[in-house]
Amino acid sequence: MAPTSDVRTITPRDDVLDQLARRLHGGNVPVAVALTDLDDFAGLNDRRGREAGDRVLAAWERVLDANLPAGADVARLGGDEYVAILPGLAAEDALIVLGEIRQHFAAHPVDGAGEAVAASVGVAAIPPHGATAEDLLRAAGEALMRAKREGRDRIAIYVEEKMVLKSNYYSRAGLDRLAKLAGATGRTEASLLREGLDDLVAKYGDRI
Repeated sequence: MAPTSDVRTITPRDDVLDQLARRLHGGNVPVAVALTDLDDFAGLNDRRGREAGDRVLAAWERVLDANLPAGADVARLGGDEYVAILPGLAAEDALIVLGEIRQHFAAHPVDGAGEAVAASVGVAAIPPHGATAEDLLRAAGEALMRAKREGRDRIAIYVEEKMVLKSNYYSRAGLDRLAKLAGATGRTEASLLREGLDDLVAKYGDRI
């Protein structure tokens, strides 16, 4: 699973799960997982051609290879989707690392691609987002889908379903502000919400 810049072998999901399970060591050490997806990659292939798409994939792999911490593993799951296994990192640490990588990549157009390319990333970690490799990969996938839903070109940490804000209760502007605050502070949206709830309880506790 060592990352490469010129050979893009697709790694089966089961192999990734096996590798991740070995890294978990029974849940006794922190491990983060990041799923990455290049935004509008299919459209880039249509507009610029397959050669340009291959150049973008190679550049993304080089950026990951050069900037992920020592001991990290990277695999291509298919298309433009990659998974990074980050032993020893909490979710918030992985958020910072992948956020910097994503911003660097978007700010440096790939030679031969003809346009800048952005990436979306979903992050999860053990603890607290699961107990098994399957749990962790699923949680990272859900975080990636949320990053896509909220506008792409961003990174998201997995949020437990009970903490997910429902769009019929909150405005899109409010959701966007929460996502930006989470990214700026390096905290999860769930932890920010818990802090807000604690403040409300403290303010109105005499009425309970």
